[in-house]
Amino acid sequence: MDAISVIRTKRDRGELTDAQIDWVIDAYTRGDVADEQMAALAMAILLNGMNPHEISRWTDAMIRSGERMDFSSLPLPTADKHSTGGVGDKITLPLAPLVAACGAAVPQLSGRGLGHTGGTLDKLESIPGWRALLSTDEMMQTLRDCGAVICAAGDGLAPADKKLYALRDVTGTVEAIPLIASSIMSKKIAEGTGALVLDVKVGSGAFMKDLADARELASTMVALGKAAGVDTRALLTDMSVPLGLTAGNALEVRESVEVLAGGGPADVVELTLALAREMLAAAGVHGKDPADALRDGSAMDHWRRMITAQGGDPDAALPVAGEQQVVTAPSSGVLTGLDAYAVGVCAWRLGAGRARKEDPVQAGAGVEIHAKPGATVTQGQPLLTLHTDTPERFDYALEALTDALTIAPPTTPFTPVPLILDRIA
Repeated sequence: MDAISVIRTKRDRGELTDAQIDWVIDAYTRGDVADEQMAALAMAILLNGMNPHEISRWTDAMIRSGERMDFSSLPLPTADKHSTGGVGDKITLPLAPLVAACGAAVPQLSGRGLGHTGGTLDKLESIPGWRALLSTDEMMQTLRDCGAVICAAGDGLAPADKKLYALRDVTGTVEAIPLIASSIMSKKIAEGTGALVLDVKVGSGAFMKDLADARELASTMVALGKAAGVDTRALLTDMSVPLGLTAGNALEVRESVEVLAGGGPADVVELTLALAREMLAAAGVHGKDPADALRDGSAMDHWRRMITAQGGDPDAALPVAGEQQVVTAPSSGVLTGLDAYAVGVCAWRLGAGRARKEDPVQAGAGVEIHAKPGATVTQGQPLLTLHTDTPERFDYALEALTDALTIAPPTTPFTPVPLILDRIA
């Protein structure tokens, strides 16, 4: 077996054999296939695609490149959620303790933000003392004691994916649906959860801009999960507008706590409840309704226990940025557009995100939203507040908002886009 023959097979629109896939993933993980050779193969896959069997075998080979977790010793069924990323997407924070309060265990392995999309671990690290890095024993103990844990994935899970993901990021092959699906699902299947719900974002602030592409990705991932014995389902959700009223680390934690306290923005509550119900159904848990767990305080109790178990202080004051600047409405009328991507880039430039994975982030930086599409606004009314510790960032951040806001005449009819666009199971 050699890399050139594998590349040629896919270059010429052929089907890779099981042996070719197993060999190239293993050899690349060990360093016997060079980056430039794997980059050529990734580009051939982007251009020529893979059939379902190839994607399934590729995913399985990536899983076998590392270890698999086992939650069979837990007394509760397990359920997990994965989002493809968006702006203001803080759903994991209230969702994990909410599902735990309803009777399922939630082993949530999360990541950090890159570019305009935020990262769950970055958000939680704005809580004083909270730790993302847990040993396997600490993770299992937190699950037993709290029902939920949100932490960083260990290096042993699908190491082939970690190496290939970094390569795709710098070779223009991130968009290949077979590689996206196998990247996400190799980690989630190796994680060992019994049920998985996928939140596939669609719109300007999402990775997938087109509904048809998002549906193809979701269907591919659901099939991979089911083939691996994981009850998997997906919701396609809108990301043309930021989710909730905040984009930024501490800002989003504050909003998540509001949801757990029974309040919070309607769209965040709606999506949290929808995903919670899907997770519980997939895990076979049919008892307490998630809406009741928000009302009676049990979800908040699980949140406080989970944060405390990971070294955090749920009562500590969250960081606040030292400088703020308000963006006002340039005219009166109906706000018909608030571009999610532009808001995400603005928050990133303020210091809430990073351009490279090793860059630091500001806990208090971000964007606070005072009006969402459909609202009637008047000239001079505050629409956004920008937060940062480094005021020299304001001008650059404001450039991202040049075409972000659309205000139409007061009589313009407005029809909101549904938050949940489709369901695939």
